[in-house]
Amino acid sequence: MIRIAIVEDERLFMEQLQDYIHRYEKESGRQIRITTFADGEDITENYRGEFDIILMDIQMRFMDGMTAAEKIRRLDQEVIIMFITNMVQYAVRGYEVDAMDYVLKPVEYFAFSQKLEKAIGRMNKAGQEFVMVATEAGMQKLSVSEIYYIESQGHYARYRLGSGEVTSRITLKELEEAMCEHGFFRCGKGYLVNMRHVDGIVGGDCMIHGEQIPISRNKKKEFMELLIQYINEG
Repeated sequence: MIRIAIVEDERLFMEQLQDYIHRYEKESGRQIRITTFADGEDITENYRGEFDIILMDIQMRFMDGMTAAEKIRRLDQEVIIMFITNMVQYAVRGYEVDAMDYVLKPVEYFAFSQKLEKAIGRMNKAGQEFVMVATEAGMQKLSVSEIYYIESQGHYARYRLGSGEVTSRITLKELEEAMCEHGFFRCGKGYLVNMRHVDGIVGGDCMIHGEQIPISRNKKKEFMELLIQYINEG
């Protein structure tokens, strides 16, 4: 499922883009979920990084697309942004926020479908999974592959990454189901480990990048079966 956001304050253009995406969806056989916003303020408020591609008008009434893109980039470095505008000089500024491309109004279907295909190709090439984590400073987008393990610290969870640590006010019980879908396993009361980062077993612990993480006795059999599965897949 490809998740696309359209940020456009002109109803006519909004409907046209929706029609074009539905047409592209039928022609390509892809599944696309569209979410619409009437202004830059609407998409940036409580932004949670749930989109793969954002199609954004530059000139809007309350918050222009460039300002909205700057706010989004502070939280999300991976989402693909494409600007929609009738003025090329505005579109060129898009590279300041790492916009992939721009679409000129009036929008022609063929050119639009080609740019959309390019955006989806870039998205698939990246091939990464991400999770949004609530921190004291705001929402932070983490690459799942960079998380070694998550450790319980009371009402908080500490995400151990190759680049450092991130702490969030959430319990492992709340995280467990969602993170299991990303290849994590709760090996004991206090840890969710990324099985792809497990280097081996020492005694009753698993090794992750030189650190020993305890495995509960009642979890040992299931852990070993899962580890063998990941080794075979690798």
